Amino acid sequence: MTHPKRTSDPPSTALPHGAAEGDPPPSSGAPGSSRPSSEPGADGLSDELDALGLGARVLPPEDDPFYDATAAYSGEDNFSAAELLEGERSLEEVSVEARIREIEARLDGLLNSSPTNDLDSPEPETSSTLEVSRHDAVDAARELLESDYYRRTWGRGSLRELENEVDAFGLDPVYERGLRPALDFLFKRYFRTRVEGVEHVPAQGRAMVVANHSGALPLDGLMIRQALRLAHPASRDARWLAEDFSFYLPFIGVAMNRVGAVRACPENGERLLAKNHVVSVFPEGAEGIKKLYKERYQLQRFGRGGFVRLALRTQSPIVPCAVIGGEEANPILYRVDNLTKLVGVDYLPLTPTFPWLGPLGLLPLPTRWHIAFGEPISVADYGPAAASDHVLVGRISERVRASIAGLLDGGLKRRKNVFF
Repeated sequence: MTHPKRTSDPPSTALPHGAAEGDPPPSSGAPGSSRPSSEPGADGLSDELDALGLGARVLPPEDDPFYDATAAYSGEDNFSAAELLEGERSLEEVSVEARIREIEARLDGLLNSSPTNDLDSPEPETSSTLEVSRHDAVDAARELLESDYYRRTWGRGSLRELENEVDAFGLDPVYERGLRPALDFLFKRYFRTRVEGVEHVPAQGRAMVVANHSGALPLDGLMIRQALRLAHPASRDARWLAEDFSFYLPFIGVAMNRVGAVRACPENGERLLAKNHVVSVFPEGAEGIKKLYKERYQLQRFGRGGFVRLALRTQSPIVPCAVIGGEEANPILYRVDNLTKLVGVDYLPLTPTFPWLGPLGLLPLPTRWHIAFGEPISVADYGPAAASDHVLVGRISERVRASIAGLLDGGLKRRKNVFF
């Protein structure tokens, strides 16, 4: 591209008639303009520049930053020095148009970079805005923490009260009191439970109730708790150790834990007995509630005598107990084993009503229950060190098993009907 030739002498202008030689030449209405006012369209161009917010002053070529930049434009709007030399377009027009092109390019860039949806891509907040938002959040949090509602509901005093209500094993007295009418109805009216020998359970201090396990649903621990609360002269509060799988049953596991069930392990039993609780244990374990109907009331193996070692270490008397009626409440005709990985339970019982009636099939039949407590077996003569004596542990375990079997045989002989 060829630039116009520059000369050191400015072009001469003709003075109008009546003007002195020293007077400045007339201008187009803007100071410093090098265009004569006689050029056609000068006033209109000035008005357009004012409307665009640009000054009407035009720099000389050597000081105009847009002069050389005009060569960078491409397309039909290219500017060339030939246009200036031929007089088709003045230097002022080229410079102004270059400024307009630059403004248009900047606007296009802003439009292309701005988000199409302000909700999806909000404008970045300035540091001052972020600081104000942070201070507002801190003030709001401080106001919430200092409010009376927070102190009553989530404050330290409220958490201490909640800790006093729910013990370390999950018993919720408030929840149990809400269910107490239903539990009393189940014990007194639905199962019509008869209790014998409850006086054998100590009125105070620790004790271990050892019972047979029965029924597809482990309701025997709950019924023993109800029997000691309602029938015992001292209204003893009993807790029972339940198998792990029962805590994974939908709704039932959580409800049982909140009304007194505790996960079965020696550590939990020892902690409960150290607090002078009455603890019910079921040495048969899961094998006891998995028995088919044809095997009802046939005691299974009592494990390795873990309950005897626990009684010896804590010096707790052992009270044998027989529960009759649970085997017929949910009679298991057949069971499907090895479903732990599939459905999360140890086995799937098939009863006359389950799974044919869905969840309603788990509702126990209204059988007549009988709970009998035998004479306590003291271990005070052996001492805690005897817990490591395997022969003694086995002998005491067989004695307890034989006592429970005798209670079961006597209760079944006296029972005339399953439902009456």
